[in-house]
Amino acid sequence: MQHRSWIQLPLLTVVAGALMALPGQQAPKTGDNTAQPDNTRTNRADRAAGGPTAEQAKDNRSDREIMQKIRKDIVSDKSLSTYAHNVKVIADHGKVTLKGPVHTDDERKTIEAKATAVVGADNVTNDITVKADKSSSGSQQ
Repeated sequence: MQHRSWIQLPLLTVVAGALMALPGQQAPKTGDNTAQPDNTRTNRADRAAGGPTAEQAKDNRSDREIMQKIRKDIVSDKSLSTYAHNVKVIADHGKVTLKGPVHTDDERKTIEAKATAVVGADNVTNDITVKADKSSSGSQQ
């Protein structure tokens, strides 16, 4: 029986190594411009504008729960694009700011509605921008 476990361990190591080397599983190369996130410029502008950022979100239980609830509602909505799933949700004393790019005005409104359902319309600032998707221009989802 011990002999079998000595054979299985190297075999598992080889299989795991082969799986990690599959195409598409490798990390992007450093300096590869294609791996850079689409909204890098937007993120820089958000920091420079002096507006609220995720790092400034209050670390109290109430604000964390608000952000978690809104984030969960956004991510669970499979009709939203990856851009919309990555919108920043920043809570500060029950006031929520939404930031980042989305593909359509409908996505912008949907995310705002999700935040409004959690904290109320008077407590939501929607700073989401609509960024046209070059790859889907002319096609409908």
